[in-house]
Amino acid sequence: MASSTINLRLAAVRRLAYEAADTGLLSPELAAGIRRVKGAKKLGVRLGNWLSPNEAKALLDSADVQTVRGKRSRGILAVCLGCGLRRSKLAHLTVEHLQRREDHWAIVDLIGKGGHIRTVPVPNWVKSALDLWMEAASISSGRVFRRVNKSGYVWRTGVTEKVVWSVVRESAAKAGIAKLAPHDLRRTCARLCHLAGGELEQIQFLLGHVSVQTTEQYLGCRQRLKNAVNDCIGIEPKEEHVGG
Repeated sequence: MASSTINLRLAAVRRLAYEAADTGLLSPELAAGIRRVKGAKKLGVRLGNWLSPNEAKALLDSADVQTVRGKRSRGILAVCLGCGLRRSKLAHLTVEHLQRREDHWAIVDLIGKGGHIRTVPVPNWVKSALDLWMEAASISSGRVFRRVNKSGYVWRTGVTEKVVWSVVRESAAKAGIAKLAPHDLRRTCARLCHLAGGELEQIQFLLGHVSVQTTEQYLGCRQRLKNAVNDCIGIEPKEEHVGG
């Protein structure tokens, strides 16, 4: 059986275990054990690209916020990099999704893969980019991102995934970044969160992954031996200096 088929079936079993634990039909310990089962190893899979913090900043700065289209581009890039949304979810994002929760802006009731509903925190700088665009486009309800013609007129219809692709490609060209896709920005969001000290579990929540192994693939991490994670964990005995 192909590894892709095995992994799809295993993902379905993990989701079933997740739902069974939520409804009390399965113990949390058993469900956690099922979710930890690894899938078949994938060979020759290209994980994609990640941007460095400087490259991500250059990409954001490539948007000309003096124009309406530039404000939209900035908003799209900010949501991709700061919230890690897939382009399909970004295209269908609505103003009603944006709400205050626990004194923090968030995208609520976002339906992801497998029908899972999740909440995505929205950093203040991302919300500012959205406000800049929505104010310029006079948007107060419905789709957040709308079509804009060359003269800057904003249509009432929402953007498509193809428009998101075009915005990322054009912005990458301005920033001097080659071969960049919208999903690379989702990967970049995950890695930058990890570099900033974010917990793996919280990054998994942010991206809406059922399996933590998927999150690990997004991070593209390698084990570090110099300054290893277990070098200083707070239980080290004090060094004893032996006199001559």
